[in-house]
Amino acid sequence: MNLVTGPFQRIITGIVFFVIVCGLAVLGYLWAGWSLMDALYMTVITIFGVGYGEVQPVHSPGLRALTISTIVAGYAAVIYTVGGFVQMLIDGELNKALGARRMTRGIDRMHDHTIICGYGRIGAMLADHLAAAKVPFVVIDQNTERITQAEEKGYLVLQGNAAEEDVLRKAGVARARFLASVLSDDAANLYVTITARELNEGMEILARGENVATERKLLRCGASQVVMPTAIGAARIAQLIRRPSAESLLKSASEHGDLDLELSRIGLQLDELKVQNNSPLVGRTIGDIEIRGNLGFLILALKKADETIDRNPSGDTQLAVGDTVIVLGHQDDIPRLVERYALKKQVYYRGARVDS
Repeated sequence: MNLVTGPFQRIITGIVFFVIVCGLAVLGYLWAGWSLMDALYMTVITIFGVGYGEVQPVHSPGLRALTISTIVAGYAAVIYTVGGFVQMLIDGELNKALGARRMTRGIDRMHDHTIICGYGRIGAMLADHLAAAKVPFVVIDQNTERITQAEEKGYLVLQGNAAEEDVLRKAGVARARFLASVLSDDAANLYVTITARELNEGMEILARGENVATERKLLRCGASQVVMPTAIGAARIAQLIRRPSAESLLKSASEHGDLDLELSRIGLQLDELKVQNNSPLVGRTIGDIEIRGNLGFLILALKKADETIDRNPSGDTQLAVGDTVIVLGHQDDIPRLVERYALKKQVYYRGARVDS
């Protein structure tokens, strides 16, 4: 029920009615010749029934009718006003109880869902991504304000300590497919991981860690994978510095900074090759690039001299001085491609970029 149009409006109406009754009663006693103080005093003791007796004798039918009307109308106004306060309290508690019941029923119906432990910065972003992908999840956090924020977004929430077995059971840990412990404290993530692994041996547990020592402990305690935001952020910045064009192209693929390592394991290499003044490719198209023999490569994108990136260049795209071709090929093929077409390859020596 809306507070403005419901109990709050009832309270305001009751107060206004009570003031009107008191005002009319005082005016009635004044009209009978009483003093203002006597009239006000008589009105108060009449409405609240304190039993002090009449200020002056009430013998006339008019005064008796006024007194009776004051008692009835005054009590009605007070009861109506108090009823508004009671309704406000009951509605608030009832809505709270019904909301908690809806949450419990919603969680009880979930299967193969994700449990997010912690609704801080990372937890909130994770929840938003899962909600956008329509992946079922439930949020656990001890902070009332954070729980309220998650609930306002329509997320299923559970307030409590995620390291406690009862809380995880209420979140459906036995039926969950994933659990993400993204609390800001490494020790808390460690306790959550231990408890969750005991309750569900087959569940994937993704834990947040801040240092290498914690990573090893989390893995030993049952975490399937450990995500280290600090390390990821540093690797991401380094990748942007080293290969800005390739990083922009393969942003999602290189999120963990291990793209080079994964490619090198299968003999591939990603490089940015810049077209120089003396290159035979100036004025020619991408389709004119040919490698004879058993060599192979793939042109992923073309970064123009004006910094615009064509992520799917056609074979008719013309090359100009200053353009950068982003190439994926075998590690032995890239140097031969550079030599054939007089391209400038970016080389990294002890973390500093030099041109070759």
